[in-house]
Amino acid sequence: MKHLSLVTGGAGFIGSNLVERLLNENHKVIVLDNFSTGRKSNLKKNKSLKIINCDISNYDKIKRHFKDVNYVFHLAGLADIVPSIENPEKYFNSNVVGTFNVLRASNHFKIRKFIYAASASCYGFPDQFPTNESSKIEPMYPYALTKWQGEELVMHYNKIFKLPTISLRFFNIYGPKSRTSGTYGAVFGVFLAQKIAKKPLTIVGDGNQTRDFLHVSDLTNLILKTAYSKIKGEIYNVAGGKEIKVNHIAKLIGGKKIFIPKRPGEPDRSLADIRKVKKDFKWAPKTSIEKGVKDLLNQIDYWKSAPVWTPSKITKATKIWFNLLKEDKNA
Repeated sequence: MKHLSLVTGGAGFIGSNLVERLLNENHKVIVLDNFSTGRKSNLKKNKSLKIINCDISNYDKIKRHFKDVNYVFHLAGLADIVPSIENPEKYFNSNVVGTFNVLRASNHFKIRKFIYAASASCYGFPDQFPTNESSKIEPMYPYALTKWQGEELVMHYNKIFKLPTISLRFFNIYGPKSRTSGTYGAVFGVFLAQKIAKKPLTIVGDGNQTRDFLHVSDLTNLILKTAYSKIKGEIYNVAGGKEIKVNHIAKLIGGKKIFIPKRPGEPDRSLADIRKVKKDFKWAPKTSIEKGVKDLLNQIDYWKSAPVWTPSKITKATKIWFNLLKEDKNA
């Protein structure tokens, strides 16, 4: 008998990669997506796949789709910094109310396991490296805040209602189908679209800032392990466990570079302590950044229709970011 899995945000970058993996694992899959950021073209037709256009902020519309579901993978949400500053209510409705609704429906139908896509942005400017799961929580903008509030709900449903939940704090996930905006995979989508258009790669600051990247194939391997495990009520950092400079990414992609002002509210370093997730699930990242970027370059046509960011467009798009966050002590 096939497992029935439900993936919110299943047409997005991470969601569509997970759906493909679940189908390969012989799951039947229901995707809930309002296509605000996801693309229908990310999902190939499959007799075991059902796609439903709906918004998770409407409980009455989504509840019935959870009947008989075994696993819920909650990836839906809004993940852009500037829009979250401009319209925090929209982010609260999606990332907090939406998460609450998905939890309610999951609990009502007593699903087997609930996996939540949290964000490492909850750490703000970490005061220790590598950053472990007990590090100080200090969200720097509404996106980060609402994702952390969603995580608190997920943990609460485990504690009070005994819903088997796990929260995965994603660091910098990259790979096929990554976006050109937002938190996940943004730098790769931006650089690849610029490379296609023969425009210089826009590097924020001096490019020596580091990020902790993880290929989406390694992520989907881990997500399945968390779903099948008996572990519940735990929070995990999910990353590659290595610091990689943005300049190194630019070098791997190739092309001319242009440097733009450093953005306030963004940390100079990112390095996750992933010992807990490696130990509990006997998991480790396998894809090197060199191989991951090479594979992306072989699929570069995916970003042909993506918007091309130029320094002037970036300045306009991030104006409110600079105005509101420039007074921060770490800016």
